[in-house]
Order: sequence, then structure tokens, then C-alpha cells
Amino acid sequence: MAALNVKINNLELSNPVMTASGTFGYGLEFADFVPLEEIGGIIVKGTTLRAREGNDYPRMAETPQGMLNCVGLQNKGVDYFCNHIYPQLKDINTNFIVNVSGDSPETYAACAERINALDKIPAIELNISCPNVKDGGMAFGVTCEGASSVVRAVRKVYDKTLIVKLSPNVTNIAEIARAVEAEGADSVSLINTLMGMAVDIEKRQPLLSIRTGGLSGPAVKPVALRMVYDVAHAVKIPVVGLGGIMSATDAIEFMMCGATAIEIGTANFIDPTVTKKVKDGINDWLDAHGCSSVQEIIGAI
Repeated sequence: MAALNVKINNLELSNPVMTASGTFGYGLEFADFVPLEEIGGIIVKGTTLRAREGNDYPRMAETPQGMLNCVGLQNKGVDYFCNHIYPQLKDINTNFIVNVSGDSPETYAACAERINALDKIPAIELNISCPNVKDGGMAFGVTCEGASSVVRAVRKVYDKTLIVKLSPNVTNIAEIARAVEAEGADSVSLINTLMGMAVDIEKRQPLLSIRTGGLSGPAVKPVALRMVYDVAHAVKIPVVGLGGIMSATDAIEFMMCGATAIEIGTANFIDPTVTKKVKDGINDWLDAHGCSSVQEIIGAI
């Protein structure tokens, strides 16, 4: 059996397979389907300083090669997570990572500071694709200045591993990656969803309540691979790859493009055991190709 362990800054993963935020709940919901301890890291659903109701329904739509969603970060807030969810997670032997969102650098930082106090949460993932209320709703992650402002504020109050999730809805994602690296990010994860739209031709209106949503699933994989490759060659910090990963083959492609670890998202809705299958599939491929460690394929192309 090949060595599957990888490191993201001080965060040690038993294997490179993680779950993408918003597709795996808090992890507890999948415990009947897959041994949570066998997943390298579980990134829980987006968490904000205060509770959010999310967007109106309908907020999901199927596409030929994936799905659109505009859920809108529905969650009960960071205090609910700390008081009710964390006690259920803290003794499970894997890495639980909280995806942190906000509408200003200050709310991001306040949420991260609360998570920082939880001993068994070794990392957070900053979702900088959230709308910046000070700039008329433009996402923080689409400008170097916006992305930097969030990371700078969070880094002042958060001293554990900081992963920044990058938006693909930009002209040059490598520039954004370099900007957050300069502000102290320990890693970047990419890609978040691509903006898309679907139409009901009988009703002559959009299928989603707010017209547009985030596209995920197999359709985005070629775009994600290109962006992971570009970013891995632009920064010195570890890259986490995601976007349309459905199998071990997909995961290996991302790692060969430079990803140290990967996240599985939409595939969890199709097969709740996919994380274990991908982990085992990576090991089988490494064994079949005479590789003693997963490190041998990271950035191999």
C-alpha cells in the first residue's frame, strides 16, 4: 500500500481526499455511508457570524453535466456550530475544517476568531466568493484588493492553518492566489463554482429564484484543471484542487497538475461513498504504477 499522507502547512492529512463545503453537511449526515475517519479532511458547510436563511426556492437546478445552486449560505451561525455541532465532531479521528464566510473583513474575522478557540478544528477555509456589501455586492475574491483585505483581517486573529478558496470568475486567478499568499494564506483551494444560469422556457423565466447560480460537477473540470495548474506554478503554498472530481482518475489528474490534496463536491450527492472509493482508487493506481507515495505524482506533469 502506498503512503497517502500529505501536509498543508501544519495540517497533516492521512490521505489527500477531502470533502467540499456545502456538499457534505457537517459530516455527521454521511456517517452511515462512509467511515468518516477514512477521509483526509471534512470541510463543513459554510458558516457565518450570524444565522442566514439563504435564498428563496427554487435554488437548485440540474444541468446535463452537473448542477446549479444558489442556496445562499443557509446556516445557523458560528455560535450554533460551536455550541451544538462541534461537541459532536471533536472526538472523531479526522480533520474537520470550517468554511468561513462573511460580508465584510470584520465579519469574516469575527467568525474565524470564534473558530480559532476550538482545539479540535485545525484549519479554516475562507470562502471569498461572498458578496462584499461595501462594494455593491461584488465578490471579495474577484479583485486582489478585496481578497487581500479579507485574508489580512482574518490572519490577525486566526493562528492555525488558513486555506483560501478562490473564485474562478476572474480574469487571472493566479494574481488573486499570489495576493492572498502575500497576506499570509497557508494554502489556496480552487475552484469555487462558475456562475451560470438555466431557463424554464414554458414559464419564460429563470429556473433559479435569483436568476443565476454556481455551476459545479463534471462540466467544470477542464476549467478547474487549467486553473489549478496555473496557480500551482504561481505560488509556493500548497494548492487544493476541486471542480468536477467524480473518480480517482479525476483526482489524480488534479494532483498531477499540482494539487497537494483534492476536494469532492457534487459527486457526494450521486454516491455518498465516493470519498472512500476515490481514496482506495488513488492507492490502487499508485500500487499498479510502482509508486511508494502519493508525493511522487504531485505536480508530475
